[in-house]
Amino acid sequence: MPRIAAVETVNPPHKLSQKETMEFARNLFQDAFSDIERLLKVFQNGEISSRYFVMPIEWFKEKRSFQEKNDLYIDFATNLGAECIQKCMGHADRPIIPYENIDAIFFISSSGLSTPSIEARIMNMLPFSSHTKRIPIWGLGCAGGASGFSRAFDYCKAYPKSNVLVLSVELCSLTFQHEDFSKSNLVGTSLFADGVACALICGDESDIGKSSELKPYILDTMSTLKPHSEDVMGWEVKDTGLYVVFSRDIPNVIRTWLKPNVDEFLDRNQLTGEQIKNFIAHPGGKKVLQAYVDALGLPLSKTDISRDVLMSNGNMSSATVFYVLKQFMAIEQNEGDLGIMAALGPGFSSELLLVEWRK
Repeated sequence: MPRIAAVETVNPPHKLSQKETMEFARNLFQDAFSDIERLLKVFQNGEISSRYFVMPIEWFKEKRSFQEKNDLYIDFATNLGAECIQKCMGHADRPIIPYENIDAIFFISSSGLSTPSIEARIMNMLPFSSHTKRIPIWGLGCAGGASGFSRAFDYCKAYPKSNVLVLSVELCSLTFQHEDFSKSNLVGTSLFADGVACALICGDESDIGKSSELKPYILDTMSTLKPHSEDVMGWEVKDTGLYVVFSRDIPNVIRTWLKPNVDEFLDRNQLTGEQIKNFIAHPGGKKVLQAYVDALGLPLSKTDISRDVLMSNGNMSSATVFYVLKQFMAIEQNEGDLGIMAALGPGFSSELLLVEWRK
């Protein structure tokens, strides 16, 4: 089975406390809502203490054009993405991996537009083979990171000698709409952040990344689309850019739809929930994590790492699940420990992966 040999992350340069972003939102939204103090409780109740952004908070106080924001997206995505790949390729506890040994790059993002896509720009900065395959994936939102792992799994199953990078760059802050005074935009302002992450995934017949250390091997994946649910989450594209669509029904959808989805996935692998030690959940928000707990009958402690990532970084869309997995890979595991990676995104859709720690 393909193995996840390494995961690395890079935080953008500007760290802001939740108190700072709440004050920003108060000043911007107070004329639009007479009950602004009640609505601002979403900042206090979300269990987020800090987030990272590519631009300082002063930059967001003025209206910006779609072109200006997207130009910044391309610049930061290229440079931060290259930095994260360099970290992933040259991990301190193993030899540097030659760039020419990378067979494919999956680039995951939903927060900006670029043609040629970002991985092509990075390949002009780093010494990849000109024959490295490029697979950009756009539009999967928060599910994109887990989906990237799944598609890399498929690729490595088909080509067992291959080594694949999955790079996620989400600069959600650059989609901020200064003159959108909707509750969805207010909620998004309290929740979303910027993050960059990269994973190296190797096929069975690759010698790269093999060691005596325990690594998570991907055993199975399952993608599921909920029919006729396009309005649950996503973007509305307008003249000035991307406007967030964020239904208040998301936690209820998770409670009613996710459990049979996970049960089907476990059944086909002849497993029960009690056999899953590690729940590698994308922390879409406090209510989303609670919905996971309610739907799957999990002890709250199973979401501790996801909650920690949410508290320190907010929701970085597709990149967030990499941050969660990195923490799971840093703690002691036993050979044979099982984990479920789970993420939800526009569609409305879910991506599930079954992983096992092996040498």
